[in-house]
Amino acid sequence: MSNGTEIQCPSPFLNVLDFTDGGFIEGRVCQPVPGGLTCCLPCPMTQWAYPDSFETMSEAANWVSVVSTVGCVFLLLSWAVLPVDKTFRHYLSISLTTAVVFMNLGFVIPLAAQPEQCFDAITPNSMKTSSVCAASGMFIILGGWAGVLWVFLRALSLHLQICWQLVVGRNFMWFAQFVGWGIPGVGVILAFLLSGVSFRFGQTCHINHKNSLADLWIPLLVVSGITIIIQFATFGYCIKVYLASLADNSASTEGSNMPSYTNSIRTMTPKQAYRRVRRVIALQWRGIAIVLIIIADVIFFSVVFVFQDTTVEAVKNDSSIARPWAFCLLANGGDKEPCLELASALVVNMPTVGAVLFLLGMNGIWLCLLLGRWSMITGWRDLLLSSPNRSKREFVSVDARLDDLKKDTRSYEMLSRDDSGKVMEQSVTPSVVTPISPTLARSGMGSPAMDSHNQDPESGRRTPDFFGQTQRYHTPARSFSSPRPPQQPQQATVTWDPTESYARGQSPGVYSQDGNNPNNYVNPLGMNRL
Repeated sequence: MSNGTEIQCPSPFLNVLDFTDGGFIEGRVCQPVPGGLTCCLPCPMTQWAYPDSFETMSEAANWVSVVSTVGCVFLLLSWAVLPVDKTFRHYLSISLTTAVVFMNLGFVIPLAAQPEQCFDAITPNSMKTSSVCAASGMFIILGGWAGVLWVFLRALSLHLQICWQLVVGRNFMWFAQFVGWGIPGVGVILAFLLSGVSFRFGQTCHINHKNSLADLWIPLLVVSGITIIIQFATFGYCIKVYLASLADNSASTEGSNMPSYTNSIRTMTPKQAYRRVRRVIALQWRGIAIVLIIIADVIFFSVVFVFQDTTVEAVKNDSSIARPWAFCLLANGGDKEPCLELASALVVNMPTVGAVLFLLGMNGIWLCLLLGRWSMITGWRDLLLSSPNRSKREFVSVDARLDDLKKDTRSYEMLSRDDSGKVMEQSVTPSVVTPISPTLARSGMGSPAMDSHNQDPESGRRTPDFFGQTQRYHTPARSFSSPRPPQQPQQATVTWDPTESYARGQSPGVYSQDGNNPNNYVNPLGMNRL
């Protein structure tokens, strides 16, 4: 007690005069009392406003973040090492996963470091008095900003592809990199300069109340709202296309050989548009689910934390709000258990806080389930198991199987003649002889001839030189590989020979000179003529 003050604050409250001005002064929960004293609630505040299981719940949420981080690292390593056909990597997925890793580090670092939450008995630590607090707060703000922006860019990319049929290319990629990492960097700087971070509840540092709405929460909620609008606009377009396809009875040219201008919205039939939209959704449904999950988490976290921050500030400014709870602590001699029900009016209830922490920690797990593929597992298996076997086969000599080859000479033959003129033994006979067998000698015209082999037994068996001689190409008569002048029609006139068919040799309508009909021909047009 300083200055020899004999009056002390009732338990469990502490006199502010007994402490220095170190730490985050604005984080103290103090109220003036009659007698000229200012009594403060011991640090940390969560120890008095929540049950003892709050710390266990917070630590469990941090361990969920550890599992989430491991899953995200597995995804990043798979995208970096494995081929594209195993991972289907994309810069939007890689950047979003990196942002979630940053957010998770804000919970993993305090779990590993186990920092002191309080500078003294009534004052919490801040980024100026704890490096762990500064790192934790920076990663949470950076990961939150980056996660929201990369989700926004993913929703925008999907909207441009489905609704406007635009192919997002390199320009959009560079724009996304600038927005997805530039704005979070600026957001972290503004948050640290204008607000700062400190231990608010749990072992993780969060942004302070001062200017936090302007430099963090409102911008995050605005970007999240725009993302939701874009996503639901895409859904609305998909529903419109689906309903139009149900009412369309026109024949579709898709799947036929007729030309169709499917790159134009105006010339595309409703059924064609529906098929295209359905294919895009079938490929992008994982991204759509990720957008909805992360946006819901960010909005939930923002609303809960803003409500918590506003409630604590209201208690500091109006002591009458916390008076019933304070009298309960005084009446029970500092025992918090009977007063927890009254404390629920001062802070966000524990199930809600736990839901926020667990949902934030599970973002990486959702990414593993939606962006991960079974082909990644098989790809790592092939990479780890095939490499030693491949290196072992590379160092096996070709002569290692010489003994096996000597046991059956018919299974291996050297059918070539080297430059020195050496010929293999004539006792070796090929097991199968075909018209293109290398055991047959090549004749002068380049075709195999058995007689030449029988006439010259000293020639040996030699592999035909298929590539050493240049063969003349004979253009077929009906070849259209080069332009040809049109052929002149033949001068001779093709006549019809009735003897080659079953037709009558004489025209049926011709009568002999004497008027008789030698063929007994009856004119069908005159058969009823009188």
